[in-house]
Amino acid sequence: MSETKHTLHTPGWVGDFQKFIMRGNVLDLAVGVVIGAAFSAIVNSAVKDILTPFIGLLTGGVDFSNLFITLKGPVKDTLAEAQKAGAVTVNIGVFLNAVIQFLIVAFFIFWLTRILSKLHRKEEATPAAPPAPTKEEVLLTEIRDLLAKKSV
Repeated sequence: MSETKHTLHTPGWVGDFQKFIMRGNVLDLAVGVVIGAAFSAIVNSAVKDILTPFIGLLTGGVDFSNLFITLKGPVKDTLAEAQKAGAVTVNIGVFLNAVIQFLIVAFFIFWLTRILSKLHRKEEATPAAPPAPTKEEVLLTEIRDLLAKKSV
């Protein structure tokens, strides 16, 4: 009896996919996404816990989250009560809060990137000190100076 050897054929795109995944910019992107997720938690906390209370004071304590329109079902005073009662609502206030939060986050990120880019430009603009001359260069300079004195 002869044995037949079965090999598993790997499609050509698998190798291309492996090359794509292992490229540096894909790995950088993955790291950026992870850091971005962590950073968004920080920014969201800054917006929710620090900036939003000040905005609430400036607007006289208006709570946009309770701006809604009841399309079907019992009319209630708050969105939570309406949703609990099973009403179909258009949540205008929740949308406004999301837009306001987006604008605050975008403004915060704008200033952060602007400050970081200015710091980065300052680092680039600072010229590096020239390297110290090597022993050979020092010796050649001394020889040149001695020869210049003899010819005078």
